[in-house]
Amino acid sequence: EFMQAFWDIEEVQAKAIQRLASFVRDKSALPYLLMFTELTIFAMKTHVDSLKLQVDGCSLLLEILNQALEQDVVMAMDENVTRSLLETVRKYSENEELISLVCTLLMMISASEVAAENLWKAGVIPDLVSILRNFLHNEKICFSCCGVLWSLAVSENNVDQASLKSAVPVTCAVLQEHLQNGTVVESACSALWALSLQGCLTENEYEPTTTLLLDALRMNLERPMLVKNACLALASLLRLSEISALRFIMDSKGSGINLIKDAYHLHFDDPEVVGNICLLINEMVQYEDVVLDMLSQRMDELLSEIKNCSPSS
Repeated sequence: EFMQAFWDIEEVQAKAIQRLASFVRDKSALPYLLMFTELTIFAMKTHVDSLKLQVDGCSLLLEILNQALEQDVVMAMDENVTRSLLETVRKYSENEELISLVCTLLMMISASEVAAENLWKAGVIPDLVSILRNFLHNEKICFSCCGVLWSLAVSENNVDQASLKSAVPVTCAVLQEHLQNGTVVESACSALWALSLQGCLTENEYEPTTTLLLDALRMNLERPMLVKNACLALASLLRLSEISALRFIMDSKGSGINLIKDAYHLHFDDPEVVGNICLLINEMVQYEDVVLDMLSQRMDELLSEIKNCSPSS
């Protein structure tokens, strides 16, 4: 009531948001989380010219979403929320702290099919591409934006393939920039997998993207989620192009076949990793030159081991 009565007074709204932030962590606040979200969004839209209020508002929204997740409460983020966040992004596109907060929020809410549809409607892809170009050095922003791209690419409401295609080069740039950061690489690999599934890569992008994914595997082979995502992305590329398949076996830093062997021996007890390795192998055997290379490297022995240890794969 206090916020609603003095909605046009910035100082009042700012203090109210700070007060809500201290209350949100209390379990008794759970029934009011949606109302807190609506009040916060309204304050942010009303006082969009206040940078501090935008930062405090986004911080509060993050706390609300985190509390909802911890307590297993479903938070429905409507079109009003997504549009408000994008308005903030567009107004403060150079403010790294605020952009990082908003991108984390967008990643969290984009997991919802409804929110993903709203983001599509609002035309978020050019914003994501611009953010990644401007803040390629920022690991947290790159992680979040790639997460949003994945959600949008796999969404049933994927309606603008042209804009998705524009995200491929910058996603590859993220992978190149952060090859040693497993968390970011996992997110970028999942985005590239989804983009390749949607047919967003051009023929000229097949080979360099395959090389990047092989580099990502080499440098992060101990991470099961990354191996799963990279294998899916590689399988999708090999399905599309023999160029990718040849690059896979003739990469200058070493054959992808050896990487697959190493990945299996590291993660043989993880059914999902083994399953994705099998998906990749299934795409490899489409090509005669690849099969010959597989035989020369005793890949049949690995396949026998997988069959014995993981019959379902």
